[in-house]
Amino acid sequence: MSEFEIFLVAPPGLERVLADEARLAGFALPEAVEGGVVTRGGWPEIWRANLVLRGATRVLVRVGEFRAFHLAQLDKRARKFPWGDVLRVDVPVRVEVTSHRSKIYHERAAAERIGRAITEEFGARVASDAPVTLKVRIDDDMVVLSVDSSGESLHKRGHKQAMGKAPMRETLAALFLRQMGFDGTQTVVDPMCGSGTFVIEAAEMAAGLWPGRDREFAFRHLAGFDAGAFDAMKRTVRPAVPQARFYGVDRDAGAVRMARDNAGRAGVGDWAFFAEGAISDLTPPDGPPGIVIVNPPYGARIGDRKPLFGLYGALGEVLRTRFSGWHLGLVTSDGGLAKATGLALHTGPAVPHGGLRIRLYRARL
Repeated sequence: MSEFEIFLVAPPGLERVLADEARLAGFALPEAVEGGVVTRGGWPEIWRANLVLRGATRVLVRVGEFRAFHLAQLDKRARKFPWGDVLRVDVPVRVEVTSHRSKIYHERAAAERIGRAITEEFGARVASDAPVTLKVRIDDDMVVLSVDSSGESLHKRGHKQAMGKAPMRETLAALFLRQMGFDGTQTVVDPMCGSGTFVIEAAEMAAGLWPGRDREFAFRHLAGFDAGAFDAMKRTVRPAVPQARFYGVDRDAGAVRMARDNAGRAGVGDWAFFAEGAISDLTPPDGPPGIVIVNPPYGARIGDRKPLFGLYGALGEVLRTRFSGWHLGLVTSDGGLAKATGLALHTGPAVPHGGLRIRLYRARL
């Protein structure tokens, strides 16, 4: 197989934003669909998608499909599939099955049949803790086989060892920054920075640092992986010192320490700055207006929402009076709290996150 359909998993609601990122990164005809983005390419493009895309949650590779109307037929066709084109006999595999609108509805039985076929015909062991996952979707009796080339979710960059109470995922932060029009040249300020996700993502984007540079991927355990070619790909990155600077503020001294440590591990400590401070003390840094992006506490995430109305009101007043000309991005699950800022906000799509549905509210200050 020289070329595959590649599915870039996106947070629902942000598929078009990820498609734009993939297009700018040079991936072939990326198309936003429900739940992600479809593109095509060979193994080098699969490696590159994991390495360079900031908004993708994971990268799935469609490796085959066939029709099956009952378990015996599934078993027979799974035994004939050329598993050696994708899997390695010495690497265990995990099999996950989902079924919709199909005659084969027992997902566990289907997973057992496919797993047994892989073991008996190909020789690879099946294990729940395997480094490679085969994802099988049975839809309208069509069995679609995909391998997860990522492994751990791609929001795990490998740098954030310290996290606050309700952290923003790096993939979401990158997509929200892209929605704000961030291109690496604008100053970014997060007045409630927590463990520093928005600030660190912005600094990495501005420096041209690839998000996957320091982590491992499941594709290393697949057939045909070329370690030398992948290492050569990683060496083609050309990071640069950004001209803009990036600032995080938090009233929690522990959060500020965490953010500084995380920025240092990410290699952006020289242009990502963190300080302890309250919203009432917030002032814009020197230079032209940039982007304020903030993920304040919201009642469903932290606890009682009633005291938060004053916080949002104070945030809105400070931004309105001191940050004229800046662009604001505010992330919350609570439209009432967003309204409490007193700002003229434009509402973005709802995005599932941590059991809630959050939105990016935008304004020109």
